Amino acid sequence: MAACDRAVQAVTLLGGSGGSGVEVSYSLPGIVPVRDSKDPESPALTFLTDAWSSFVSAVRSGEFGDV
Repeated sequence: MAACDRAVQAVTLLGGSGGSGVEVSYSLPGIVPVRDSKDPESPALTFLTDAWSSFVSAVRSGEFGDV
């Protein structure tokens, strides 16, 4: 298991209903691994911390509409 796969197990952010959402970890310096919470064996997508923060801010501010 890769380091980012182990790290993703640390934090879960729930999205919609029915168990849909993503697992996110902030435990690795400089990167944020993210994966589908319904598929814990899936590989993690990694984002630079600044890019992830910008994305989350944009979602929260409604930049992508009603999500």
